[in-house]
Amino acid sequence: MHLFEHWPEPGVDDDKKKGFFDQVRRLNSSYPGGLVSYIQNAKKLLADSKAGKNPYDGFTPSVPSGEVLTFGNDNFVSLEAAGVKEARNAAFVLVAGGLGERLGYKGIKVALPRETTTGKCFLQHYIESILSLQEASCKMVGDGCHTKIPFVIMTSDDTNALTIKLLESNSYFGMEPSQVKILKQEKVACLADNDARLALDPNDKYKIQTKPHGHGDVHSLLYSSGLLEQWKNEERKWVLFFQDTNGLLFNAIPSALGVSATKGYNVNSLAVPRKAKEAIGGITKLTHVDGRTMVINVEYNQLDPLLRATGHPDGDANCETGYSPYPGNINQLILELGPYIEELKKTHGAISEFVNPKYTDSTKTAFKSSTRLECMMQDYPKTLPPSAKVGFTVMDTWLAYAPVKNNPEDAAKVPKGNPYHSATSGEMAIYRANSLILRKAGAQISDPVVDTFNGQEAEVWPRMTWSPRWGLTFKDIKEKVCGNSSITQRSALVINGRNIFLEGLLLDGTLIVNAVDEAEVKLTGPVQNKGWTIQHVDYKDTSEKEEIRIRGFKFEKVEQLEVNYTEPGKHSLSA
Repeated sequence: MHLFEHWPEPGVDDDKKKGFFDQVRRLNSSYPGGLVSYIQNAKKLLADSKAGKNPYDGFTPSVPSGEVLTFGNDNFVSLEAAGVKEARNAAFVLVAGGLGERLGYKGIKVALPRETTTGKCFLQHYIESILSLQEASCKMVGDGCHTKIPFVIMTSDDTNALTIKLLESNSYFGMEPSQVKILKQEKVACLADNDARLALDPNDKYKIQTKPHGHGDVHSLLYSSGLLEQWKNEERKWVLFFQDTNGLLFNAIPSALGVSATKGYNVNSLAVPRKAKEAIGGITKLTHVDGRTMVINVEYNQLDPLLRATGHPDGDANCETGYSPYPGNINQLILELGPYIEELKKTHGAISEFVNPKYTDSTKTAFKSSTRLECMMQDYPKTLPPSAKVGFTVMDTWLAYAPVKNNPEDAAKVPKGNPYHSATSGEMAIYRANSLILRKAGAQISDPVVDTFNGQEAEVWPRMTWSPRWGLTFKDIKEKVCGNSSITQRSALVINGRNIFLEGLLLDGTLIVNAVDEAEVKLTGPVQNKGWTIQHVDYKDTSEKEEIRIRGFKFEKVEQLEVNYTEPGKHSLSA
């Protein structure tokens, strides 16, 4: 009854009282099992937390089975082809409930430039990548296939309006608006104490205080939206979940989807090689004394003690490959739709939760501030039966993983040799990956130089970027790079178009090529100009835009060659 202690007599503030019950109704309907379940779950988790109960009691860790891919070899190329073929049977789900505050950016994270050579934002890149997959997949099966790949974006109160505005003001970046579905997650009630009493909003006694529940909500939202059944009726097979600021992700999607299809995985977690004790969760098989098993992400600070406690005296140690046998989880999941629906019918999308109260002292009797239950998208496999086929796909970090989540101050404090995961490292990683891909395809790409931006040391490769329809898979790229092309370190190359071929291009400067799909363009011979130089920007320099300040550099566009091919037919750029 503590919620009503401050209420005045009937007739006073009746509108606000009605508002309170409206809020309660919303909180009740948006949580599987309603507020009663929420409070029951909270009491149990808070009691476990107070008692210091180890969630892994009774479990023994072992190395799970999965696929380790090598970029560009025959197996990788054939898996990419299998994945592209399968893409028309997939749906994509982006979890984008977070603002960029932790980055030092006030807007939504998906509106940030993925790289500043073109300035294309993350959301544009994701949509163009899905559209390229859609087109390539249909082309592969022929039969006048016109499948549209559904794209779901999970937003929150913080990001919903801004996400819709970004889509509408850019004509959905070329996607049909009917392909995009937005699901908004609600917040959950805050808990005031160990008895799970609901906390009132400190600024409004007629409101329950609420906080985000985490991206695990995506499962219950998909379940209650009816989309999964709709996809099943359309004979779709796969649901791919991804997070908002990994600019390299789509390099990994075709081959990982190929692994799911050829291995028959119900759950496929994308992963990267992980050094022992590195601050990234490890994918681990857990076997309980009662026979239960699960393949799950175990946070790095829990993995080492768990291994030590179960007969591994060295804990989380590197094996002969130089990496931990427990690969690093990057929170991108591919689920097989049929088994996913069957599982959600049992759970209604409820995901195993945790609570992380900040106690005032070691007695653990009071909280510094209210807490709430949280859940994570990648904990979905925790409730699966042992018969479920749960695996992983490991790809090189340089190819697949460069998240943007830390602000410049925090990134500069990262121990040397560990990833910064900042806007600086995220953009530089794109140029590095593109350079290494073109090198593998046979072009001569100069080595990078090392520079420091906002206190972070980074390799600066040539600034190369292309539209997804130019280079969706390695095979596509290899077919378009022939002859002896070379690109110097100070160069920048932007490829916007499908049929653009590097045939003995000698680039020393900046070249931007735009071409309609019906134009076939050969880039040959020397192109030399003063190019774009890199200027350092201090993150405290308020004369620059936030999205520039957080990366620590900008381009001075001194000179470039920009060519536009608007007519069909064969063209050649040669000096």
